[in-house]
Amino acid sequence: MKRALLIYLALIAVAWSALAPILWALTTSLKSDGELADPAALPAHPRWSNYTAVFDAIPLGRMLLNTTLYAACVTAGQVFFCSLAGYAFARLRFPGRDAVFLAYLGTLMVPLTVTVIPQFLLMRAFGWMDTPWAMIVPGLFGSAFGTYLMRQFFLTLPVELEEAATLDGCTPWQIYWRVLLPHARPAVMVLALLTWITVWNDFLWPLIMIQRNAYATATLGLVRLQGQYSTDWPLLMAAAMVILLPLLLLYAVTQRAFVRGIAMSGLGGR
Repeated sequence: MKRALLIYLALIAVAWSALAPILWALTTSLKSDGELADPAALPAHPRWSNYTAVFDAIPLGRMLLNTTLYAACVTAGQVFFCSLAGYAFARLRFPGRDAVFLAYLGTLMVPLTVTVIPQFLLMRAFGWMDTPWAMIVPGLFGSAFGTYLMRQFFLTLPVELEEAATLDGCTPWQIYWRVLLPHARPAVMVLALLTWITVWNDFLWPLIMIQRNAYATATLGLVRLQGQYSTDWPLLMAAAMVILLPLLLLYAVTQRAFVRGIAMSGLGGR
């Protein structure tokens, strides 16, 4: 009983450390400039007008639409190409398969900052600077983590499914598309959700690639709200909460599928 109580207290402390910044941002977004130094947690007179003022200060609606477009395209590409590569590494037999997979997996050790300059030079050579293509194409064709996730899940599926499909005359593509991929929905949900969150929260790459507000992402909108000498913090926190809300709704809708996919894909520590 005592041990369980300690565990629950530790979990509450961890949860509070994660929720406290969000709660602070929420309360700050409802304050006025004069209330920022007020130690009170809740403002005396909540200013909901801060949320409407954000859309007047910057084209946040257009930025959210751009971010949704980029996230949707990259997520679709990641799911397709990672699941295709994961199927190949898990089910197909070809010379050097394991060596290629280990080499590909080794790219996870390469820091993002190392690849930023080569990607920047490629985007400039293609003439894609300050265009939607710079936000979509680099992340469209899969990733090492996504491939690893899908491979691990495909390895858990029974071989009898593939053997029965082969006896029915299915090609490797048909086995992947019609037989194995429908059974991999939990892993697909995990990959799609993680990819969407990554693209939605990405800041460094849009900051380097995008200059015009017409193609800017929601995270760049937060930069546009910061002045050179002063910052309207309630307005900035209101924008942050608007950007956070879609992610909270997305996770609330897909929570069960996400947890189930983590457990079944072998990433849950089991």
